[in-house]
Amino acid sequence: MTEEVKNSPVEDFDWDAYEKGDTKRDKTREELTKTYDESLNTVKDKEVIEGTIIALNKREAVVNIGYKSDGIIPMNEFRYNPDLKVGDTVEVFIENQEDKKGQLILSHRKARAARSWERINEALEKDEIIKGYIKCRTKGGMIVDVFGIEAFLPGSQIDVRPIRDYDIFVGKTMEFKVVKINQEFKNVVVSHKALIEAELEQQKREIIAKLEKGQVLEGTVKNITSYGVFIDLGGVDGLIHITDLSWGRVNHPEEVVQLDQKLNVVILDFDDEKKRIALGLKQLLPHPWDALDAELKVGDKVKGKVVVMTDYGAFVEIAPGVEGLIHVSEMSWSQHLRSAQDFMKVGDEVEAVVLNLDRDDRKMSLGIKQLKNDPWENIETKYPLGSKHTAKVRNFTNFGVFVEIEEGVDGLIHISDLSWTKKVKHPSEFTQIGAEIDVQVLEIDKEQRRLSLGHKQLEENPWDVFETVFTVGSVHEGTITEMVEKGAVVALPYGVEGFATPKHLVKEDGTQAQVDEKLNFKVIEFNKDSKRIILSHSRIFEDEAKAERTEARKAKRAAKRAEETPAISTPIEKTTLGDLDALAQLKEKLSAE
Repeated sequence: MTEEVKNSPVEDFDWDAYEKGDTKRDKTREELTKTYDESLNTVKDKEVIEGTIIALNKREAVVNIGYKSDGIIPMNEFRYNPDLKVGDTVEVFIENQEDKKGQLILSHRKARAARSWERINEALEKDEIIKGYIKCRTKGGMIVDVFGIEAFLPGSQIDVRPIRDYDIFVGKTMEFKVVKINQEFKNVVVSHKALIEAELEQQKREIIAKLEKGQVLEGTVKNITSYGVFIDLGGVDGLIHITDLSWGRVNHPEEVVQLDQKLNVVILDFDDEKKRIALGLKQLLPHPWDALDAELKVGDKVKGKVVVMTDYGAFVEIAPGVEGLIHVSEMSWSQHLRSAQDFMKVGDEVEAVVLNLDRDDRKMSLGIKQLKNDPWENIETKYPLGSKHTAKVRNFTNFGVFVEIEEGVDGLIHISDLSWTKKVKHPSEFTQIGAEIDVQVLEIDKEQRRLSLGHKQLEENPWDVFETVFTVGSVHEGTITEMVEKGAVVALPYGVEGFATPKHLVKEDGTQAQVDEKLNFKVIEFNKDSKRIILSHSRIFEDEAKAERTEARKAKRAAKRAEETPAISTPIEKTTLGDLDALAQLKEKLSAE
């Protein structure tokens, strides 16, 4: 019933009787009660009806539903609607018409819940804008109270800009659109971003229509990534690639700009279809090469900072945006190319010499070895022929050892110049990389920047002595150290090696000599120039047998001559017999030898 009906006076009320104290009237008390009850709304428990806010404070709202008493609802049930005021009509759920205290118990939350699902679906169908209260954060977004239902607001749907602090939205009431409903699980997804995207899309079209290459616009740093910076141009995003931030080297865009920073940018390019806009920041500044000292020339010394390292060299920034390359070959006079990291690192302050300068192509080559004298300028004076030095082994080849006497001065020791006596198959048998070795300068090639060096020349040639020791026919004890296809290598006294072919390795019993056997060998050839000694074990017993056969033949011939000679006298016979005795003794002596 309306207020007008509820407050209308009883027309036949007897005021004169009331003043005289006569309360008896035509109508009974029961009739009056009935009349009062009929003037009120008829309500039922568990029913949703509308009520009017008649009073508000921070904790509760008083709601009149036209019943004999008013209901009280806690204000936290109205958090989603901060604009609630006296006189507003709200839906309430009647939990109990009269509790123990005679109080009417109402709930706005339950009323909303009873009708919320229906209203949520209606909002999705009609693309309606609704209000919701952001209750708290959750993984990936926020929880929003919409009509008493907890809906999910993804972080990406809060705003068109990336959100860095979600907490600032907790406790706020915002407008949303329902974008998705899962009827089975009663899940609701809402979006605030969807409300402003349509408007932004129109703004984008208007801005893009006015874009021109070379145009300078003011923008705000919206997002920073490792590859560039996104700029908000007022509804349209553009990208400044990291290479367009500064003329100098930039490791990360955060070195140049900050979030929410306002700056001027120039439009480099844009794509009408993909809505991509390429922006530049460095293009608003003159190129550093244009400001480079006009007096700078090849041969001048410059100072700079190493900004980039590679295996082949280092880039040095001598002025903001002006870099020169020091190739690894220009870092040392040494012929051994190493990694550039062996000489310097990023951040080092270095001094260098300008080797090449191309202002048109904006390229510069630098060198640091030129700060030192070239060691090959006076090589004949510093390392004359025959001089002795200590070098460091750098590398091996099959034919020799590369050594470095000092930085930039390299030499080769041929494998044949390592030892007078030992036959070296590979230099690794003789020395090792990094070891020091004494050398003598044998030859200087200044043009090729190489020295021919020797190690064995530091000692006297023992083959002058060996020539008198290992004479042809002499016998020496030796040990077979190695068997090869064409024979065996034999270790002889004084560290000398000889060689014996297979036929000279046959022993007296007919077997073949093996590795590590110690036998006597006879020298059958000695060549001082080629340092070669040819040996034979077989010749020892073969020559002995041959000598025995020769002596036997001689004795046989002598006996035969004695038989043919006539006997003259006894003394002659004694002399003949004495001669035979002498021959026998000679044979025994030769056998012994």
